Amino acid sequence: MTLNLILIVVGFVGLVWSADLFLSGAASTATNFGIPKLVIGLTVVSLGTSAPEIVVAIIASQEGSNLLAVGNAIGSNIANIGLVLGLTAILIPVTIDSNARNKQLPWLLGLTVLALILLANGSALTFNDGIILLLGLMLVIYQIWNDLKREDEIYVKKIVAGDQSLKTQLDSEIAELATLSKRKGLLFTLLGLGLLLVSAELLVYAAINVAVLLGISELIIGLTVVAIGTSLPELAATIGAAIKKQEDIAVGNIIGSNILNITAVLCIPALLGGASIEPSQLVRDGGTMLALTILLALFAYGFGKKSEVTRLEGSILLVGWVIYTAYLINNA
Repeated sequence: MTLNLILIVVGFVGLVWSADLFLSGAASTATNFGIPKLVIGLTVVSLGTSAPEIVVAIIASQEGSNLLAVGNAIGSNIANIGLVLGLTAILIPVTIDSNARNKQLPWLLGLTVLALILLANGSALTFNDGIILLLGLMLVIYQIWNDLKREDEIYVKKIVAGDQSLKTQLDSEIAELATLSKRKGLLFTLLGLGLLLVSAELLVYAAINVAVLLGISELIIGLTVVAIGTSLPELAATIGAAIKKQEDIAVGNIIGSNILNITAVLCIPALLGGASIEPSQLVRDGGTMLALTILLALFAYGFGKKSEVTRLEGSILLVGWVIYTAYLINNA
């Protein structure tokens, strides 16, 4: 047991470090090859912080532990809203910008409901369900890509019109992002990806062993231990963005990561053999994910106040996550 716990800790540390390494390398590589900053933010940053969940889901499903992968996807969404956003809002109230509120959040709500409907259909995820989730991801990417193109055109028009402050800001942000040369950027990307795979392998191996030794369902392990560990990159990125007063990035990171968890992560066990979940587990875990997502939407749309997650609302989210996690542990 001790060895497995050590491997879990090593796996978590490796996931966080390798995800950061991969993110730095991929962002610098993309910038060095002239990819627009907004596109980098959509693809590299979102995928970078969700890379642990994606890699863990692939390895777990390949090893026949599809329930661990399902628990990781659902549990990460619960942890991202309850733990990550809740804790961040307690430290620094988080403003939600109009783009996240009006464009990204409706997609998250819709995809959350879609995932629950697919799971409720015989309480199982099938190959066809995985295809549907992938199509949902493609639709989201298509819409956001079009939005980014329009925003890029606005930036270009303002810069051409002589808005020097905007040009200076954009140049400084790109310069800050592109801290590595092409060679180092590629090296960091490949090294980070390799370490991600090794760390995920260690984590999944140890988590399965712990589940067997304690007689606990792999779903519970995925919902708690693995979900919390793979949410650490989101926690670091969200708190860091909030401290820098970049609330749009903080909330966008949570919403984007949860969309990827539902589509890019949850589709993996569906495509690699399928997964069944008990109706009571679907109500408990899927219901909690939906409830926290709805709470986030209610806080975003304001209750007559400005659109933000206040310290009180952050406390509600965090307490909800603590109660849910404690219930899982007590009834494991």
